[in-house]
Amino acid sequence: MNHATVARTLTVATLLLAASPATADSRTASIGDVQQAMDALAKTPGVVGAIGGAYVDGKPAGQGSAGSLLLDGKGGRIPAGSRFRIGSQSKQMVATVVLQLVEEGKLGLDDTLGGLLPEVADDGLVERADEITVRQLIQHTSGIPDWFHKGTSTAPAFDVFDFTTYYRPIDMVKMTRGWPRTGEPGEKFAYSNTNYTLIGMILEKVTGHTLANELKQRLFRPLGMTRTYQLTKPPEGIKGPHGHGYYPDSTGTLRDVHRFNASYGNGAGGVVSTTHDVSAFQRAFTRGELLPPALQQVLTQPPGSGGGGLCGGTLKGAMPGGSGPGLTALTFASADGRRQLALSVTLKTSDTHTVIPAMIKAVEAVLCPATSVVSRS
Repeated sequence: MNHATVARTLTVATLLLAASPATADSRTASIGDVQQAMDALAKTPGVVGAIGGAYVDGKPAGQGSAGSLLLDGKGGRIPAGSRFRIGSQSKQMVATVVLQLVEEGKLGLDDTLGGLLPEVADDGLVERADEITVRQLIQHTSGIPDWFHKGTSTAPAFDVFDFTTYYRPIDMVKMTRGWPRTGEPGEKFAYSNTNYTLIGMILEKVTGHTLANELKQRLFRPLGMTRTYQLTKPPEGIKGPHGHGYYPDSTGTLRDVHRFNASYGNGAGGVVSTTHDVSAFQRAFTRGELLPPALQQVLTQPPGSGGGGLCGGTLKGAMPGGSGPGLTALTFASADGRRQLALSVTLKTSDTHTVIPAMIKAVEAVLCPATSVVSRS
């Protein structure tokens, strides 16, 4: 499984779990040993380092860090409180801001892409732009191809190792010109980063402010996410000591990609955060503090979603995740809003088929210690 597939896999996991009804899954809110779970996670093939942070009722309940900051055990252990890129978890934050604009009457879910951004309808840059709605962009049912890769190709459509060239959001959209659509507007779920590049463009046009500013003013500052920010232009990277991820080039040589080009993030995945901060967002979102129920359901109950759960189905909640070259991150939030666990792993491989199951096992080890092999002794 390559990193693009991982991003889609984690998104589907979010959909499956997010629609689960709130139950008494957190009655005891017991927490397993986070450090022990990270030690086990760091032993997974392809993992360089792992960090995790658990929170109950908004308070720290355990942190852990294992592996190393750099490749081959160099650089010491990653600080458990260090920043990391959260990947496509950024999409949920960006969509939340857009839905707040809908609540304020500044935007409509049925407004069309062509009406909001005429420039992308010009010359057929985005096919069917006058039929595609804001709702479809948010829910990945627009049929717009993904700039991350072309068609069935598993390779990125851009140079992973270009850390300095700035691409405007519309330049990212132009990458997909002429690529085959994934379906009719509103027909089916098909994950596409291009949807959220366009959403970021819409947000900036409607507000007159940058995406980074809107996220800061509407989410990061009110929720006390003091160490979180949106990457804007390269070569901006992760502030402070942090884990470095690696990705093989065409010769198979591992190269450091911790400076992943910020142009590719934009509304699709440009947020840098910490276990504390991303958990604070998930707690507020799950508790319904950011959106009214009807608008929150646009994210939590999109077409094709269903029920699910962890720990034998006893733990209900949502698990948004994100991935990119050299990294995978996810955050579990229980349906009642009481418990969150944020994980980040840095990688030295493009094949992560063992990493996702290991991360989910770590989640269960921490949040379901009574039924997990890896639990507090």
